[in-house]
Amino acid sequence: MRDRSTPTQSGGRSPSGRLSIGFDVGPLHGHRTGVGQAVQGTLDALSDTDAVEISPYLLSLRARPASGVRKLPLPAAVAHRWWRHPAPPVDRVIGRPDLIHGTNYVVPPTRCPRLVSVYDCWFLDHPDDATPDVRRAGDVLRRSVQTGAHVLTCSDATTTRVRDLLDTDAVTTVLLGPPPAPTAEDFWPVDVGIQPGQPFVLSLGTVERRKNVRSLIAAFERLAAEHPTVRLVIAGAPGNDQAAVDTAIERLAPTIADRIIQLGVVDEALKSQLLGHATALGYVSLDEGFGFPLLEAQQAGLPIVASTAGSIPEIAGAAALFSSPYDIDAIAANLHLAVTSDAVRSKLALQASRNLDRFSWATTASLLTNLYHDLVNGAR
Repeated sequence: MRDRSTPTQSGGRSPSGRLSIGFDVGPLHGHRTGVGQAVQGTLDALSDTDAVEISPYLLSLRARPASGVRKLPLPAAVAHRWWRHPAPPVDRVIGRPDLIHGTNYVVPPTRCPRLVSVYDCWFLDHPDDATPDVRRAGDVLRRSVQTGAHVLTCSDATTTRVRDLLDTDAVTTVLLGPPPAPTAEDFWPVDVGIQPGQPFVLSLGTVERRKNVRSLIAAFERLAAEHPTVRLVIAGAPGNDQAAVDTAIERLAPTIADRIIQLGVVDEALKSQLLGHATALGYVSLDEGFGFPLLEAQQAGLPIVASTAGSIPEIAGAAALFSSPYDIDAIAANLHLAVTSDAVRSKLALQASRNLDRFSWATTASLLTNLYHDLVNGAR
């Protein structure tokens, strides 16, 4: 296997004759999000195939990248201001690859073919919910598409939204592979406030409005009234809905509010523990472009209470209990089934095993490599 940090020689096609791909590794730096998880999995899968030469690059002024990673020495906010307008190409800095793949909604100006990954379209649908930096990134995305960049998505649901919102047919869906399977140990970390054997519903993801945590809390309130031992564990970084979530919890009766545990950011080890000991996953987002927690829960054998928004039905398959993200009664009813019905849990576990067979990083790498070749050869 080739060293994943080794860049190709500058000047395009590598000595081996394989395509040279400028690949944005920015999402691998800092707090690892779902985008970072997608980029890491894609990078590993491409490196395992040796089908292309990866020339990693990073847009940052202060970051100290690993050996072999080319750096565009600009703050992202400054670069995005420039790239909303005609700007000089960055080919020389990145190493003049055959194609540049912007893996996080933005691809820099270049003379070579461009591919830009779009995971969801929430910030395009709801610009008022986005930060100024994210809105500028959206402007760069629009300009890139208008000037010929091809869009890569990880679900058909996102592909449909991209076509509508960006007015382009230059978009391709390639499903991502599965996340690493959680491995829960026999011991239980008592510092999270749950005793061994206590039932709990798990919420995974940044506490932002798109994740719809407040609706999950409202549904949990109804579940908790009937089941005095069940708890709700919210694991994810504080986001733009954190204050509203805190207020929603404060308004609950103390006997119910005390059964909601907010953990904030959790590391991979604790996440595996939570998945291994949870009773169900609550995933009632208003939009998702993929949704790794769906597959993580299915790998752990958890029943999923999910919404019908975005890509969630597409990724979860038949292995979830679905409702509108706005229907609190239906979410609560599905939570009740997931927590209490052995028959439902068994049926969902069987469906989960079948659904997981659809996801393979080897397939992701193969389809993406074919797309790279098509774009370089002008076939798309």
